[in-house]
Amino acid sequence: MKKLIKWIVRGAIYLWCKIYYRAQIKGLENIPKEGPLIFCGNHRTYLDPPLMVCTAKRDMRFLAKDELAQNPFLNFLGNVFDAIHVKRDEKDVTAIKESLKALKNGQCIALFPEGTRNGLEKGEKIKDGVAFFAVRSGAKVVPCGIKGRNKRKSKSYHYLWKTIRL
Repeated sequence: MKKLIKWIVRGAIYLWCKIYYRAQIKGLENIPKEGPLIFCGNHRTYLDPPLMVCTAKRDMRFLAKDELAQNPFLNFLGNVFDAIHVKRDEKDVTAIKESLKALKNGQCIALFPEGTRNGLEKGEKIKDGVAFFAVRSGAKVVPCGIKGRNKRKSKSYHYLWKTIRL
């Protein structure tokens, strides 16, 4: 049942973003079809995680701040897509172990090195989670470059997938 709900939600998000936001997705051929992967992207808007999930052609588990579980809709999405909740600004050993276990089992995780939306613009330092997980697990890193206008009425987002190995 959960698989069916995931499929429906993923399809609905994909169609909404393609039609309403005219999202363009490039570089999907760079995403390996199997093996552990770490997806990382720049975090511009609330749309980034759902659009990454529905365009990557692979199941992924997002590392998401624990506070998102307080919002019923975001909690629902987190449950559907098996989010790994992280306590921000501390070493959350449980989230680290769960992420490494997922990678060991050949799954994919996704996170934003900025740690928050527009982190670099806010003067935040890049977090080292991607490098940590890549070195510890041997997983490939798949960066996602997200660009688009920040204006509310803008309906153009571009996602570019690349694959690198640390």
